[in-house]
Amino acid sequence: MAAPTEQVHQEVFSFQAEATQILDLMVHSLYSNKEIFLRELISNASDAIDRLRLELLSRSELPEEDGPLRIRVSHDKDAGTISISDNGIGMSRAEVIENIGTIAKSGTKEFLRSLTGDQRKDAAMIGQFGVGFYSSFIVAERVVLTTRRAGLDSDEGVRWESEGKGDYRLETVSLPERGTTIVLHLREGEDDLLNGWRLRSIIEKYSDHISVPILMPGEPEDRAEEEAGVQKPDVTVNRASALWTRQKSELADSDYNEFYQHIAGDFTDPLTWVHAKIEGMYEYTLLLFVPSRAPYDLWVTEARRGVRLHVQRVFIMEDTGQILPKYLRFVRGVIDSADLPLNVSREILQGSRAVDNIRANAVKKVLRRLVELAENEPDKYVTFWKEFGATLKEGVADDYSNRDEIAKLLRFNSTKSATEDPDTSLSEYVARMKEGQEDIYYLLAPSLAAAKSSPHLEGFRTKGVEVLLLGEGVDNWVVSSLREFDGRKLQSVAQGAGDLGDLVDEEEKQAKEQADVEYADLLAKLKAYLAGQAWDVRLSTRLTTSPACIVSNEPEIDVNLMQRLRGTGLPRQAVLELNPNHPLIRRLNRTQDGKHIAEWAQVLFNQAVLTLGARIEDPATFVLRLNSLLTALTDTAEADTASEETD
Repeated sequence: MAAPTEQVHQEVFSFQAEATQILDLMVHSLYSNKEIFLRELISNASDAIDRLRLELLSRSELPEEDGPLRIRVSHDKDAGTISISDNGIGMSRAEVIENIGTIAKSGTKEFLRSLTGDQRKDAAMIGQFGVGFYSSFIVAERVVLTTRRAGLDSDEGVRWESEGKGDYRLETVSLPERGTTIVLHLREGEDDLLNGWRLRSIIEKYSDHISVPILMPGEPEDRAEEEAGVQKPDVTVNRASALWTRQKSELADSDYNEFYQHIAGDFTDPLTWVHAKIEGMYEYTLLLFVPSRAPYDLWVTEARRGVRLHVQRVFIMEDTGQILPKYLRFVRGVIDSADLPLNVSREILQGSRAVDNIRANAVKKVLRRLVELAENEPDKYVTFWKEFGATLKEGVADDYSNRDEIAKLLRFNSTKSATEDPDTSLSEYVARMKEGQEDIYYLLAPSLAAAKSSPHLEGFRTKGVEVLLLGEGVDNWVVSSLREFDGRKLQSVAQGAGDLGDLVDEEEKQAKEQADVEYADLLAKLKAYLAGQAWDVRLSTRLTTSPACIVSNEPEIDVNLMQRLRGTGLPRQAVLELNPNHPLIRRLNRTQDGKHIAEWAQVLFNQAVLTLGARIEDPATFVLRLNSLLTALTDTAEADTASEETD
């Protein structure tokens, strides 16, 4: 790029507060992988060229009319500088202030909150949080940027300069060509970067797959040429081809790993990927990656998605939800279509048959690859589920057409799990079902610990019946949407009468019928005392050691979903179930103490509320009642002892 001329008056501006924090980090903290500055600046230059292509092609103009599009990297040993220039779209004065002077829209708050103290990880996050330009100050004590936006007059160029210490200077200059040049004045001790071979190796490591040529001055062939200062012509140091357009047979795993790291701003390798070229009514190429760790903004609703949409290799936009569904928002990669218009908009995407076709095939291929991963590389799938399992569960409710495929990928804890890691698939559960068992049983609870200690499991454990333990919030939507699997109904152990069907023998059925008769009066009294609180009071077949529990009536939504909807933790039709074999319940039935029966009704109900993980309406009154009953029991025990001594 030609040197700027005709400088006008200079203005001084202060950085935004958060930008100052980032600059301070760059200067003083994030040195562990300093070479990433070049990756970030080249990526920014590539984006500027992509934006130029899109803007000009949408107006039926050729981007190459003013010469081939390229990025150039050079160094000057005598001046101690490294220069990165591009002939992309450039920036106006207002854009320089917005994009460099402030970084309010770059995710800076999240970046600062996410710093761990691990310098290598912190440096790796720079690209993820959109603060790549500031990585210049890792190696530079002063940065000078000159730029002119495409379409503006030559005298509307801008020069930006800063030492990264709280302010920057702006001045208007004359630039004959569009684009941007960044000159880094290196810090003392960074002389190793003033070497063509060193810079070339960094470019080949991080930016080899940039789709525009990256040029560098040719290296002297011998010492004589170097001493004579022979100027060699520029050479292209990257392959300058879109990786996704190449044949899979030409690519090694390292090629995919490097490309993923480039587009995702990640220093770890992806877990797996899908590379496919679709031909037929619509033609497009998919190169989609599943990361090995969750991105920082996975649960940020308004966060950008990780799939970039290209049209004929021209970058158009990042997916905002039209290409891949929300539950696959962790996927990173590229989709390149030959059928979409270059001036495609979000509105056009929403009504496009081509996009519908791309979306359907992309989702199926990602899910199919995950199935293969689960079957052939179970250790990798364990990693995937740990990072993205909760996200994938959303698909059960959101994606009806792929619900069965998603259901095969789900993993849960169960009463037969060896560890606390979810290790049970629905297929494995069905294969382990006991003879005579008809349903898939599950329990929703506020946490895994609460599920494991729930009294609702007692009868199922006694019978050796496996129960899925669901302790995540999203599990409510899973069981509400996935009513059956492999012809087996999903049944909550905290709903209905807890009938185990053919697993209950004839002797147990007779005992239950006899108990219903013996306890009929007690049940009627307790139901009357709990009017307005309990929808019903009945004997339980699911309890073996606890005196009581609360379940939802058969048509009710799951207890924990009601907790989210109403905030009380109780179902609208709460049923109090009593264990007829518990000593406390047997004693109540035997004495039916009129003086304390009302207090017992409330204490049993509130005790069951607590074991459910729900909230007691009046804790103070519960404690008073409990103390009153304990006192009464103590008085009775003392009276019995005195009577025995008298006898």
